Amino acid sequence: MDELTTPRAVTLYVGALLGPGVLLLPGLAAEVAGPASTVAWGGLLLLSGLLATVFGALGRAYPGRSGAAGFAGAAFGPRAERAVAVCFLGGAVLGAPVVCLIGASYAARPLGGGPGMTTALAAVLLLLVVTLTASGGRSSARVQLGLVGVLIALVAVAVLAAAPHARAGHWTPFAPHGWVAVGTASSVLMLSFVGWEAVSPLTARLRSPRGQLPRVIAAAFVVTSVLYLALAGATVGVLGPRAGSPTPVADLLATGVGPAGALVAAVAAVALTLAATNAYLTGAAAMTTEVSGPALARRLPVGVAAVGVVLLVGTGTGWWSTTTLVAIPTVLFLAVYVAATAAGVRLLTGGVRVAAAAACVVVTVVLAFAGPVALVPVLVVGTVVLGGRRSSALSHC
Repeated sequence: MDELTTPRAVTLYVGALLGPGVLLLPGLAAEVAGPASTVAWGGLLLLSGLLATVFGALGRAYPGRSGAAGFAGAAFGPRAERAVAVCFLGGAVLGAPVVCLIGASYAARPLGGGPGMTTALAAVLLLLVVTLTASGGRSSARVQLGLVGVLIALVAVAVLAAAPHARAGHWTPFAPHGWVAVGTASSVLMLSFVGWEAVSPLTARLRSPRGQLPRVIAAAFVVTSVLYLALAGATVGVLGPRAGSPTPVADLLATGVGPAGALVAAVAAVALTLAATNAYLTGAAAMTTEVSGPALARRLPVGVAAVGVVLLVGTGTGWWSTTTLVAIPTVLFLAVYVAATAAGVRLLTGGVRVAAAAACVVVTVVLAFAGPVALVPVLVVGTVVLGGRRSSALSHC
C-alpha cells in the first residue's frame, strides 16, 4: 500500500467531508432557523474539530479497525460493532435518494420544472446509478477528487460573484423562529460533517502519523470551515427571503453571473450526484458483504432502488418534507458518531479522551434535536442486539 504524502492526505480528507449535500443544506438550514443558521454552522465546525481529533487518535491507536464500527467493537464488543455497521450502512443507503434529490432539484431549475419533475428526475438518477453500481461500475479516486475540485470551484465562484449583492437587512430578524431552531438546524446540517470516520483508517498509510496527522487535520479543517461559512453567510446575506431555496448555489450563481449560472450548477450537480451516489452504494455493498455475506450484497441494489423511489415519491407528493428525508440518514450517522465517540472515551487517554467525551455529549444533544426521527437508530440498534441474542440462544439449544 502506497504511503500518503501530506498534500494527498489533505485532499482525501477534504474529499470525504465535502459532497453534494453542501448544495442543498444551507438552504434547508436557513429555512429552519433563518440567519441564526450560521450559528449552527459555526457550532458544528467546532464539533467537527473535536471529531477530527478523536477519529485521528482512534485511527492511530487501532489502525487495523474498520472505522467507526471497528472502534465500537474494540470498546464494547461484536454486537456493538454490528449495530454501528448497520447504522452506517443504513445512513449510506438512505442517503442515496437525498443526493439524487439534490441533483434533480438543480437539473429541474433550468427546465422550469416543479416538484413533480424534480421527483421524477431524482428517481431516474437513482435508478441510473443503481444500475451502474449493480453492473460493477466504480468511480476512480482521481474522478472523485476531480469532482470535489469542481464542487469547491463552483461554491467559490458562486460566493464571490454574488457577494456584491449582499444586504445587511437580510440578517434581521436574526432568529425569526427562536433559538431552539438553531438546534434543529444543527441536526439537519450534520449530514455535511460526515466524513472524519470514513478516512480514519488512512492514518496507517501516513509515513509519520504523529507528525503528519495534526497538519493534515488542521488543513482539511480550515478548507472546509472557510467553504461552509462563506456559503452559509452568502446564502443568508445575498438571498435574504429566498434563502430557504432548495438550490441556493444556483440562486447565488444566477445573482452573480446571470441565467447561465443555473445551467452550470445543474450540470455540475448531476455529475456530482452520479459520482457520489455510486461511491455511497459501492461502499454500502462492500460493507454488506463484510457484515452479511455476498448474497445479500447482490440484492442490495434492488432494495436501494425500491426504498429510494418510495422515499422520493413521498417527498414529491408532500407526505413528508425534504427536511425529514434528509433527517433519516442524518440520525443514523449521528448514532454512529455517538457510538464512536463513546468508544473514544473508553479507549483513549489524556486530552483526546476529554475531547471524545465533549464530542459525545454534543452529538447526543444534536441527535435529540432531530425530534421523533431520532428513534430510528434506537429501533435499528434494538433490532440488531435482540437479533444477536436470539441467534446466540438458538446456537446453545
